[in-house]
Amino acid sequence: MTSSAALRINNIRRHFDSDNTVNKPTEVNAAGASSINVKVASEVSEALSLGRAVVALESTIISHGMPYPQNLQTAKEVEGIVKKNGAVPATIAILDGVPIVGLSGEELERLATLGPRAQKTARRDIAYVVARGGNGATTVSATMFLASMVGIHVFVTGGIGGVHRHGEYRILLVF
Repeated sequence: MTSSAALRINNIRRHFDSDNTVNKPTEVNAAGASSINVKVASEVSEALSLGRAVVALESTIISHGMPYPQNLQTAKEVEGIVKKNGAVPATIAILDGVPIVGLSGEELERLATLGPRAQKTARRDIAYVVARGGNGATTVSATMFLASMVGIHVFVTGGIGGVHRHGEYRILLVF
């Protein structure tokens, strides 16, 4: 199993690579998983390499939570709140089969206009959406997985959905 420290070192090493890899798909291998290419926004990449605060944002609320243009306006407002509080927002989604950590304004708008045509993507669905070159809005589980792969340890969600049997006796730990 790959340690969190090893992932961080790999992440930092990537940032100092002489080839400018920012905003290009990056191969990430976490905890023995097969490698997948993850595009990390330049602002997110820089913040991670400098040890600044980065907050991952799930994207299912954008595609499935409300209609366009309210969804886009809300997503921008949430990103603005994160920025106002000194952190870098990293909205996560899959577009054209590429997981993206830190959507650009254009990518955010594209996801918002796709709405429910973007597949609601849980962790178990990532490989399927990537393999078919599809578009996916990440749920909590997929957001946690992709954020963890690049070294982001805090995220925001619009909700966790339904309550599981005996859920009142469990505590949700967010990495």
